[in-house]
Parts: sequence; C-alpha cells; structure tokens
Amino acid sequence: MTKTIFIASAEPYSGKSLVALGLVNMLLSKAQKVGYFKPVINTGPDNRLDPHIDTVLRYFQLPVAYDDAYAYTGAEVLRLIETERQGEMIDTIIRRYKQLEDQYDFTVVEGTDFVGQGTAFEFDLNVTIAKNLGVPVVLVTSGEGKTTAQMVSGTLTALRGFEAREVQVLAIVANKVRPEQALDVQQLLRAQLPHEVILSVIPEDKALLNPTMQEIHENLGGQLLFGQELLGNQVDNFVTGAMQVPNFLNYLKDNVVIVTPGDRGDIVICAMQANMSANYPKVAGVVLTAGWEPEEPILRLLRGLQGVMPIIAVQTGTFETSARLGAIKSRLSPNNPKKIQLAIRTFERYVDVRALDERMVAFKPEGITPHMFQYRLLQWAKRQRRHIVLPEGNDDRILRAAAHLLQQDIVDLTILGNPTEVAASAKRLGLSMPLGGHLRVIDPVHSEYYDDYVQTFYELRQSKGVNLDMARDLMRDVSYFGSMMVFKGHADGMVSGAVHTTQHTIRPALQFIKTKPGISLVSSVFFMCLPDRVVVFGDCAVNPNPTAEQLAEIAISSAESGMRFGIEPRIAMLSYSSGTSGEGAEVDKVRRATELVRQLRPDLKVEGPIQYDAAVDPIVGNQKLPGSEVAGQASVLIFPDLNTGNNTYKAVQRETGALAIGPVLQGLNKPVNDLSRGCTVDDVFNTVVITAIQSQSA
Repeated sequence: MTKTIFIASAEPYSGKSLVALGLVNMLLSKAQKVGYFKPVINTGPDNRLDPHIDTVLRYFQLPVAYDDAYAYTGAEVLRLIETERQGEMIDTIIRRYKQLEDQYDFTVVEGTDFVGQGTAFEFDLNVTIAKNLGVPVVLVTSGEGKTTAQMVSGTLTALRGFEAREVQVLAIVANKVRPEQALDVQQLLRAQLPHEVILSVIPEDKALLNPTMQEIHENLGGQLLFGQELLGNQVDNFVTGAMQVPNFLNYLKDNVVIVTPGDRGDIVICAMQANMSANYPKVAGVVLTAGWEPEEPILRLLRGLQGVMPIIAVQTGTFETSARLGAIKSRLSPNNPKKIQLAIRTFERYVDVRALDERMVAFKPEGITPHMFQYRLLQWAKRQRRHIVLPEGNDDRILRAAAHLLQQDIVDLTILGNPTEVAASAKRLGLSMPLGGHLRVIDPVHSEYYDDYVQTFYELRQSKGVNLDMARDLMRDVSYFGSMMVFKGHADGMVSGAVHTTQHTIRPALQFIKTKPGISLVSSVFFMCLPDRVVVFGDCAVNPNPTAEQLAEIAISSAESGMRFGIEPRIAMLSYSSGTSGEGAEVDKVRRATELVRQLRPDLKVEGPIQYDAAVDPIVGNQKLPGSEVAGQASVLIFPDLNTGNNTYKAVQRETGALAIGPVLQGLNKPVNDLSRGCTVDDVFNTVVITAIQSQSA
C-alpha cells in the first residue's frame, strides 16, 4: 500500500487544486494525520504565499507548517538546473518529502503549476520528482478551449510520458470538459486507456471556472470604494460601459462586471438601478478606470444606499483594464469556502473514490531510483551508528570521503596511517578532520592493539605454518591490521582497495574472518545506479569461472543483498542464449545453476539462461520468454564468469554514466569491502555507508 499520492498536470490551470482538495478530504475520512507537500512553488514579485498550499493547509487546518510544505521556488530550481545541480535538487526534495512522510499517515504531493519557464520543462520535472519519490500519480488534464480530439490526444500523450519513465498512473481526471463533449471524451479515452487506470471526466462548471470580485480586486489592485461585504460575488461576464444608458442596458448579462471610466456617473447609477430591478440580470460589480472616481454627489448617493455592489477604482485605462480582467484565472482560495466546498462535492460526484482507494491500497512501487536508493542508504546507516576502519590513510580520496562522512555524522572512523602525515594531508586538502570523538588515526606498529593482534593472528594461523615473526610482519600491513580490528570487534567493518588489489584486501578476511555458515565462497555485487533504477550485478570482482553450484550460490547471495538494500530480487541468470534455444557447456552451466536456485530457494523469482537484452527490455523479454516473471524486468543480473561481469559493469558505467557502488563483498562473517583502484570520492563514501549497513545485521 502506498502512503502517498502525486497529483500531476500537463498544462497550466488544469484544475488540479480541485483534485488536491478532493483527495485530502477523502483521506481525512480514513486517516487521522494527512500531510501535504508541493516540491516546487511559484512565487510572484510580491512573495505572496503559494495559493495551493495556503488553501489546503488553512481550509483543512492541517498541522503542516507552511515552510515545511515545499522544497524550492521555481526560480531556485532554474538556478540549480542552470548550474547542473539537478542531483542536489532531487536529493533535497526527497529529504524534505521523507521528513513529512514519516510524520503522517498519508501525504498528498502536488506537482508544479505550469506558470514558469516552459511546459516541456515542467512536465519532465514532475515526472522526475514522482519517479524519484516512488509514488503513484493522479494525472489531471484540461479540456478548456480544446476539441474532443485535442483533449483525447493530449491526455494520452501525457500518460505515455509517465509510462515511458515507468511511473505508475493510478487515475486520470479529464477536467473542465465542455458538457456536450463529456460523453465522447469518456468513451474515446476509456477505449484507449489501460483497463487498470481509473478515468474520471469532470464537465466544466462556471461556478468553479469564473472569478469572484475578490479575485478581480486582488489581480487588478486599485481602491475598493464600496461593497466589501459582497466581494464574494461571482463574475460570469463583463461588459464595457462606453455607450449611452438606454443602449448599454441591452448588454447586461447575469453576474456581469461593468468596466467604465470613473467619470461615467450615469453608468454607475444605471448599474445600481439595474441590480435592484427584477427586469435586469444581477450585476456583480463595477470597475472604474483611468484613475477617476465619481463626482461627490454620486458618491454621497451611493453612501446612503444599502448593499451597494463592489466598486473598484483603478489607474489603468478602460482597454487595458478589460484585457487584464479577461485574462484572470480563478483560483480556489481559503477566503472562498463556498467554492472549496463546491470543488469537493464536484470531486466526489465525478471521481470513483472507492476504486481510487482500492488502487492505492494495491499499489506496489516498481524499482527504486538512484537518488532514493542513496537517501535510504544514509537513513539506514544512521539508525545504528557503526565504526568503520579505512586502512589507506595515505590516499587523498579516502581522506576526502572520510571528511564528508564525518560532516554528515554517519559513522565513526579509524584511519590507518602515520598521524602526522594524515594531519598534513588533511590540512593540504583543506579538510576539517578533528581527532577524538568520531575519528581516530592509528599507526599499526605503534598501536596499543599491535601486540595483541600479533598474538591472535599467530594462534589462528600457526597450523598453517605462521610463526610469531611472520605474524609481526603481517600485522604491519594495513590490510591485515584493519581486518584484525574487524575480527576482534574494535571496528564493525573495513573498506579498502583504493591503493591495494582486490586479493590484498580480501586475503586477510578469508584467513580469519572467514565465511558465514552455509556459504562456501565469497562473492561480490555492484549496485548499478542507472538513470531511473538501481539493479544488482554479480559477480563482477572475485570469482573468475564459477561452477554451476557456485553460480547458484552467487545468485542467492546477490538476491539477499538486493533485498537487504530495498531491491525486490528478480534474478536473471545471464548467458548468450535465452530459454532452450542455445546449446553448449557454458549455457548448460547456467541452466544447471538456474535449476539449483529454484530448488534451494523456491521463493525467489529466477530465469535462465537469458540474454541481457531479454532480461532488461520488456519488449524483447516478452518476445523471447513470454509469460516470464523476470524477463524484461530483471533487478539482479548474474554473469556466468568474471570476464563477462567485470567488462559489462565497466561498459555500462562508462557508456551510461551510471554510478557503480561496489564491489560489495558478500558471504563473510563480518563486512570487508573492496574498492576499485580507480574509485572516486563518492565511491568511497557510498561503500563505507553500505559497509556500515551490512555490519548492522552481521
């Protein structure tokens, strides 16, 4: 079940605020605490509150502070994108959203208003945000000013935009559809939409579309001369009062606002009389232009009357005022509770709330984005603070990553190296790394642990021909010393390999930390953070040519690693053929390994042998292995040998720009992880975080 729904639009003034109000009202009948979040807001030059946030929070009296209900203004988002800091933007939105999600039973998230720099840009932004939050979408489209064909085509195009990024759309609300088009729009869309997508068609309603005199006053500015108590009057028409009274009266319509120069006292008096007459339509108000006001005798007359309609005096001329008035779009606001109540009733009338509720209960997120994956890693690591040893204190990347980890208060660290040299390097790099508390720097030879570690290693390995002199020499090696810290419980995990080889990092762990019960070999996975999802690659770093039995064990361990980090495992046992089409020793090995996985872990979804394209591409997967639970949607990809795996992960990383976190070793009693010698600071940071999480369950 989802705890969040994302309301998205494909254009400005779609009426998604109606949907937001309806959803919040629906959810408040089912949950005690409902939150509201709008990642990006649009603020004008006067920095007024975002009307959507203000309306929802005030009308429902939600216990969400206004500043907590958004992450960025539109202008801030543009600056971040211009400086190529999109990743920072998404990370902040995720963090702010998660803070709200943790506090409430359900959260309604509303997309942008499309009054910014460009429709295409904002649409992509909304898809990106929904994708990274991992939440389902209610898509709102507008039929205002469109033909039936345009409405249907635009709605389907918007839906495909979300589907292309694998964002689930639970419902589509076709809003503001002309009543005579409603049935055609309903039938044509229903025939072309997936059956599971809920469709609601809401006919346009003048009572919701047209502004009030209050909104006209707010948009035009000027001075309110009369009618404060009647600013709620709805405006359905407007007319320019520039002709003689007898002719002018013929142009009055229901709920009309009259725009006339301020010196036309005759028009003002005429409007008052018409409004009181049973033979003429209701006049909503009067806008006096050109900076003029009626003469004093007329003002005195108006002051003596009861229930004078709103009269507003503005500085602009009649033509400009009329143009501005015609461009005003009505918004739901907390100052107009009647219109809000009408919006909620409209939502309940045309939207199948029961079906929507059932779809939200049944929703299951598909995959996880790199930004959400990294956010989860940090949160998991912080739940139970762990102590990680970094043996390579002579490498600048290690020191930079250590400073970043300490700054974010994620783990305790021990860095191995000469304390004077480490301090000098930190100073040269401009890093703040105060000793004590959460950071220690240890020179193995001069450590208080050295003699104890030598003796322990000697006792553990004397049967393998190790004497005390050999033990003393090996304990000078930072990989051995760091691994012994983990073995003795003086650290919870180790990360090395920025300078040393994989074998140099792993060998000490295999000698005395050893593998978990029931595990015969150590293997590795990479968490491949592709642009819109995270998948597991194994084994790409340790075992050169595993047997079928070893390959099955690698697959099971990799699936468990995926589950440990929030990835639902769908295992693809990769080969150069799919299904029963291929023959040969290598294909037979993969086929045998697949059968072993099914026997040992019948709860896991596994397919093999299968080619890479059939594993990850839904169209190819359906063609080659129709009906498979894995083909086209694999999340754990197991390579038949190290040559294939290592080259594939590097090719994917370089050609797609994917972040490859790993290799993460699996199967050891306590976590020791290896870095690539070409690793970046981010690689070190992420590997330490993963090691800390592994140690929480070690």
